[in-house]
Amino acid sequence: MFRFRLAVVIAVSFGFVLFLGFILHWGSNRVELYFQRSQTAYETFDHYEQLSQEAYRHFKQRMDRLITENPVAETGVQSSKQHLYEAMDELRNTAINTQAAGDSTEDWQDNRAELERVARFTAFLEASEYRFDEVERLHQQGKRDMAVLALSKFSEEEIDGKFQPLIDAAIDAEREKARQAKEELEGLLAQSRWLAILASLIAALFSLASGVLLFRGVRKPIEALMNGTDEIASGNLIHRIALDTRDEFAYLAAHFNEMAQKLELQQEKLREGRAVLEKKVAERTFELHQLNEELKRMDIERCEFLADISHELRTPITVIRGEAEVTLREDELDAEAYKDALQRIAELSMQLGKYVNDLLFLARAETANMQFEWDRLDLAELVAGTVEDFQVMAQENSISVSLNAPAEPVWVLCDKQRLRQMLFILGDNACRYSKPGGHIAVDLSTDGGEACLSVSDQGIGIPVQDLERIFDRNFRSKNARHLRDDGTGLGLPMAKSIMKAHGGRITVTSTENSGSKFTVTLPLISAEQDNAI
Repeated sequence: MFRFRLAVVIAVSFGFVLFLGFILHWGSNRVELYFQRSQTAYETFDHYEQLSQEAYRHFKQRMDRLITENPVAETGVQSSKQHLYEAMDELRNTAINTQAAGDSTEDWQDNRAELERVARFTAFLEASEYRFDEVERLHQQGKRDMAVLALSKFSEEEIDGKFQPLIDAAIDAEREKARQAKEELEGLLAQSRWLAILASLIAALFSLASGVLLFRGVRKPIEALMNGTDEIASGNLIHRIALDTRDEFAYLAAHFNEMAQKLELQQEKLREGRAVLEKKVAERTFELHQLNEELKRMDIERCEFLADISHELRTPITVIRGEAEVTLREDELDAEAYKDALQRIAELSMQLGKYVNDLLFLARAETANMQFEWDRLDLAELVAGTVEDFQVMAQENSISVSLNAPAEPVWVLCDKQRLRQMLFILGDNACRYSKPGGHIAVDLSTDGGEACLSVSDQGIGIPVQDLERIFDRNFRSKNARHLRDDGTGLGLPMAKSIMKAHGGRITVTSTENSGSKFTVTLPLISAEQDNAI
């Protein structure tokens, strides 16, 4: 774990800091100790020198008083004695304080030797006072030669032989202590310097090595994470960060990959939703376009329809009104003339009513309000009966009619009257637009689940450019209008509406001046419909 490695580096670095702090603290304490030793040695050295000076001054004062026999010298002797004992007390106090401050066996032994020297000095001074007092008693007793001899002997044996070597030894000892303290201080400084250099080198090497290791451990994951963020920012959501470690960076990479995967799924869902939305918008746009086109077409047809209505209705209404006005203007007419006029008016009224009924039929068919009476019917029987009616209409122009139908029943579900109306429309058109002496062929057959009925004639045919419009309301081809002007253009639209309501279809194939063939397809009754009926 990267955190563990980082914690180890921090702990070791902190250990180095503590170690350096300990070395500095220990070194400063040792420097302070050796400095105190040196200071104490120099102070003791000064005390010994002062003691030596005061002792020799006191000894000189005593000797001068004995030699000169000057009573005034008594004051100087007392003063020098007081200074001597003050110097002795300072030396003793210094030795005692040094012993109390010593914290090692070596210091304790040195301080003990110092106290022993101080004790010897004290004993020597007390003994010297006793010897000086004896010399003074001899001098006072008049034994001057003996006093001088004793004083000379004391000076040579005690002062020169004992006190001076003792002072020299003490001074040399203190000098040695000062020298040793100085050497130890210099050695400690050198040792501390090397320890600091060594610790600094070790710390620097460790810092460098740990920094390199941490950098090598961090560089690759950081670069991988940075590359991953760049890829995601650029839209490459399929990019995944591959780290084979088990540290925090691998954890981050795993969560980063999971985030990228979720983003990819969200983006995919958004793309799918956008595609569905665009598809629906396209479908709705297409439907709206179709509806708009249909509305345009219906508006055009409405305009044409109104124009046709005004044209078709104006003629019979004008004729009816004209017949009525002419009849009314005549003053004397017999009953037969009135009867003829009324007959013409009735015929025109019937023609006008038929046209209105046809329009009403088509309007109901388009609004889905047309009523049907559904029943099970044998289409072969209905076609056979209708063909007989065709033959009556065709006799007027010497047109023959033939029927080709299966012997077995062809059952369909239909409205008999509406289906007969559709057949009459096809038969009437075939008879109206066939050439005299021509032939009309009616064929009925079954194909799978459908019944197929075709009506073929040998008439004027339909131009190619008009084939797509013959089922439009009020449309008549140019050759049909030229041949007969009594058509309304509502028959075939009515036939198409009837077939649409029956779930069938009607198609046409035609060649101009050769004839036309209308084909009607109806679904046969299924087993479920038959059981329901």
